[in-house]
Amino acid sequence: MLTIKEVTELTGITAPTLRYYEKEGLLPHVKRNETGKRLYDDEDLSWIHFVTALRATGMPIAQIQKYVYLYKEGDSTIAERKMMMLHHKKEIEKSIRELYFNLDKINYKLALYDVLESQIERTSIKI
Repeated sequence: MLTIKEVTELTGITAPTLRYYEKEGLLPHVKRNETGKRLYDDEDLSWIHFVTALRATGMPIAQIQKYVYLYKEGDSTIAERKMMMLHHKKEIEKSIRELYFNLDKINYKLALYDVLESQIERTSIKI
């Protein structure tokens, strides 16, 4: 079992963020010792990494809460949870496509600057 301090050192997530995640119901299994201090096990760490990944990819807290609620309901919600993940995956893939599209525009502009600089310097472009 790990303390909140050990988890912050291990994950880089701040203690206030961990407390917030727990308060919002995003970490369904955090235990406490006899004095009320949080104790985290491997399952909690897996949830922390999962929630962090969902947040980093833009999933709103309310959606994660819904997912955790469904998870707690048990195996009868597997299909719905899978659909949630598939939908989120499609959103991420769409964002990635948009990022690559915009990266291509930036790369084009950088190539144009290389050409313009070479014309100004009257040197050849090195590839």
